[in-house]
Amino acid sequence: MAGEKTSTGLESNVAGLLCYVLGWITGLVFYLIEKDSKFVRFHAMQSIIVFGALTIASLILSVIPLIGWIISWLLWILGLVLWILLMVKAYQGQMFKLPVAGDFADKHS
Repeated sequence: MAGEKTSTGLESNVAGLLCYVLGWITGLVFYLIEKDSKFVRFHAMQSIIVFGALTIASLILSVIPLIGWIISWLLWILGLVLWILLMVKAYQGQMFKLPVAGDFADKHS
């Protein structure tokens, strides 16, 4: 997988990493423009699901005073850890699947 060119002209591991750079936004961009690489489409879809869900959860929790803010802050830390982990795994050429989101992404990539 790593080293293969994609329909974007990038190597698959670089494109996979870029799927996560701006969270669900770059995931959506790569999901829409990548036509050939299942590897890139998988990482794009996983990015959309994971960071889209974290964004929605944080928005909902941010309107709940105190406890919502605390949980939202903890979600931000979780998101940061996942962001780094998923970018590293994609760059290494691994189709690293998170529970639930990874299975869904695999089916729809």
